[in-house]
Amino acid sequence: MSSYRKEPAKRQAKILVVDDDPGLLRLITIRLRSEGYEVEAVPSAAQALLSAARFRPDLVVTDLRMDKMDGMGLLKELQARWPSLKVIILTAHGTIPDAVRATQGGAFGFLTKPVEKQELLEHVKKALKISGLPAIDEAWRAQIITRSPLLEEKLAQAQLAASSNARVLLTGEAGVGKKLLARAIHKASQWAEQPFVAIAMLDRTAQDIETLLFGEEAEVGLLTQTNPVTVLLDEVADLPMSTQSRLVEYLTESRPTVSPAAASPRLMTCTRRDLTQLMTQGRFREDLYYRLNVVHIDIPSLARRREDIPLLASHFLTEFAEETGTRKIYAPEAIEVLASKDWPGNVRQLRSVVHQNVALCPNEIISAEITQAAVDGAAHRLPSFDDARDEFTRNYLMQILQITGGNVSQSARLAKRNRTDFYKLLARHQLSPDEFKPRSLVDTGSEL
Repeated sequence: MSSYRKEPAKRQAKILVVDDDPGLLRLITIRLRSEGYEVEAVPSAAQALLSAARFRPDLVVTDLRMDKMDGMGLLKELQARWPSLKVIILTAHGTIPDAVRATQGGAFGFLTKPVEKQELLEHVKKALKISGLPAIDEAWRAQIITRSPLLEEKLAQAQLAASSNARVLLTGEAGVGKKLLARAIHKASQWAEQPFVAIAMLDRTAQDIETLLFGEEAEVGLLTQTNPVTVLLDEVADLPMSTQSRLVEYLTESRPTVSPAAASPRLMTCTRRDLTQLMTQGRFREDLYYRLNVVHIDIPSLARRREDIPLLASHFLTEFAEETGTRKIYAPEAIEVLASKDWPGNVRQLRSVVHQNVALCPNEIISAEITQAAVDGAAHRLPSFDDARDEFTRNYLMQILQITGGNVSQSARLAKRNRTDFYKLLARHQLSPDEFKPRSLVDTGSEL
């Protein structure tokens, strides 16, 4: 295994530059990038706060005199949100006393304009050295936006799991990012350059799933090949019982959870449902549960990490700005509106609301009123695709059972499913055929 393990990669330091002078902003950016730094440049303090949440800089270089919020205001905001983040203040000669006060208030130092290149680079190197720039490449988790200690604990657990071939079970509510974390674990592993394949269990027949996983005849499945593919079973709770049995057989055929061979496929699973409850109901095999649950990471809901809501909102604003070419920001009161909501749909629901705000707000600044209207309307808008499909399926099954009077054989034929699959659908949607039978048939237990 050691021959395949990647050495920790040193990453570029990230520097956020803030100045409302386009020429100076461009000049400093060019100078820093020429030294190998990763630079993001913005023209205002408000945009700097949004960028810092997404870009996660190691150092901020900001002008002191700016409209609306100046460098001192930005420094205070940055200190409140990221106390260890170093800030260098740029100032004209006439504002040196203010810059001195800024250093007394927590700024790393100040530079006077016009800034000499060598002086700038020396200050930057000193600030980065003191800040303790991490030596490990964190690109694997770049898509996971957080400052929550609770989620950071889960990410640390995920990084440890990535260093082995251990099977990982990811649980959590819909929309928390289970598939996103699965991909992150894959990126952090020594098999990051190999394929990652996610298979959704919902609405797939047992035969389809088994063919994908194990192949048939001369065809090789994902789990039976000799390539180091990573396979994610999405919503493993919906795995058919026959496939559960076959998967248990596969996992018990002397296959270690930590493989010494880099060519061994890796299996990860995720679900939003309670597998222990399904086990007590006889709908999920206990032996399979313990084989899949080698490393269990339960992802916290957004309601349990509210400190991430402003970061995620700003990240989505930047994401949509890149798509549309129009940048918008939230008013502070609007952020308070977002942070006060429970978000039952989690990150996915928050992204949808931010998207709506961007689309409907005519101004650069999104007000609290527009935000509140979107939040209030979230509960009345269309459900997610998965929820809508579940509701349709349940109503469809109820209609068929009503037509056939609870006769499973006839219902299965109408639905063009075999009896076994039809019973699984009924169990998944918690429907009992007896509820639709004439009372006399229910009493005798017969079925036509």
